[in-house]
Amino acid sequence: MQSFRSPSLSRAGGAIALALAIAPLGGCAVVSAVDTTASVAISAAGLAADAAIGTVRLTGKAIGAAADMALPDGHD
Repeated sequence: MQSFRSPSLSRAGGAIALALAIAPLGGCAVVSAVDTTASVAISAAGLAADAAIGTVRLTGKAIGAAADMALPDGHD
């Protein structure tokens, strides 16, 4: 059986785990841990955006190639 978790529950679980992990740390360590977590999240979002842009470019190239094959050239 496959289980599905909603993104909000996953995010809430991650936030709770982060809070529990940084609770015993000092102020500078907390800032460092939060900064690292934010950097990882931003990097993941950037990679996802790059993948989406690449997919759109490939789709556009495929559509252009299909149109080139289907439409007459126009040169006599």
